[in-house]
Amino acid sequence: MTVTQTAALVVFACAYFLIATERIHRVAAALGGAALMLALGLTDGQAAYYSEHAGIDWNVIFLLLAMMMIVGVIKRTGLFEYLAIYAVKRARGRPFAVMTLLVVITAVASAALDNVTTVLLIAPVTFLVCERLGLPPTPYLIAEVMASNIGGTATLIGDPPNIIIASRAGLSFNDFLVNLAPFVVVMLAVFVLMTRVMFRSAFTAHPDRVAEVMALEEREAIRDVRLLVQSLVVLGLVLVGFVLHTVLDYEPSVVALLGAGALVTVSKVTTEDAIADVEWETLVFFMGLFVMVGALVETGVIEKLAHGLADATGGHLLAATMLLLFVSLVLSGLVDNIPYVATMAPVVAVLAEGHPGDSGMVLWWSLALGADLGGNASAVGASANVVVLGLARRNGTPISFWEFTRYGMVVALVSGVLAAPYLWLRYFVFG
Repeated sequence: MTVTQTAALVVFACAYFLIATERIHRVAAALGGAALMLALGLTDGQAAYYSEHAGIDWNVIFLLLAMMMIVGVIKRTGLFEYLAIYAVKRARGRPFAVMTLLVVITAVASAALDNVTTVLLIAPVTFLVCERLGLPPTPYLIAEVMASNIGGTATLIGDPPNIIIASRAGLSFNDFLVNLAPFVVVMLAVFVLMTRVMFRSAFTAHPDRVAEVMALEEREAIRDVRLLVQSLVVLGLVLVGFVLHTVLDYEPSVVALLGAGALVTVSKVTTEDAIADVEWETLVFFMGLFVMVGALVETGVIEKLAHGLADATGGHLLAATMLLLFVSLVLSGLVDNIPYVATMAPVVAVLAEGHPGDSGMVLWWSLALGADLGGNASAVGASANVVVLGLARRNGTPISFWEFTRYGMVVALVSGVLAAPYLWLRYFVFG
């Protein structure tokens, strides 16, 4: 390993340690690490700001910014209060039933949209549900963000790494549905059972509060019908744009920005009010994290790890599939899964071409399962995780790095244990 690669690893490890231990604010740690990477010449301004694979992913940043604005406007209509009351009444106020309902809704929505958009929409509902029932919001938020990463695995648009994989491997929306959705359904069922054990202390509601919510009329929560109609029309168009973004040739971030601009224009909401709920700390944290991971890409650290994987398997397809799955689970928990997949995709392409016919396609599904589900392993493993932690902090109920990660590591491990036999049975035994 070269001096520059060692230096990049040391800087990243130190920043990661500070983020994990919360010795200093996570934004300060990320920006400090990014600044050191630039100061030491481990990356440069051109790569950090403009590189598609080793710089700040502006598509992610502007997608988050625009969706935060749209959610902020919707929040003013009372829709989230309506949904919160509706969900509690359908679950009859039983906390585990409430969590199950929110988890399933989140997973399904993440498959149809993307996981970041979904958690931005579902988190405000969760805060209100927990406030109404006197429940701690942290377990519900953690369960939802993990469900979003699980559900998002099922489709091409559900998780950003899948878009990268589809582009590189020439895969369609239906390819993801056919190959990954069956496993996701099983994993979601297992995850619901896991939440019953992991979060059992959060399933005690106050009977008086349950009775109060059951007596409420959810329609009375809507404060501005006109703004609600405008918001839902714009949101609906944005969601259609997400689904058709490859046909329209617009990036999801462009679709979201057009929606945010249209909503602010047609409604009476001022620009100041529209950006009042934007999580600026979260956006800045992402920028710092992207620069640090980009430095690992620029110095060849991640590529070295990727080629080490290729050499270790010796051309054996089953060994390559399993090793890729578990390496992806681990590395996607340590670094954001978007730059990880962007770096691994060329390596997987070479590995897949080395096998006859379509037999090598299993490597792409191994990469997708490992990267998407490995994003649950830590608080910084996936974009949705970081967004939810930012929302929780803003709401006055901060979730620490380790509070999230101690649950996430278990879920990621179970995901890997289930994904391995699925890949083996489907593509090597019956395939």
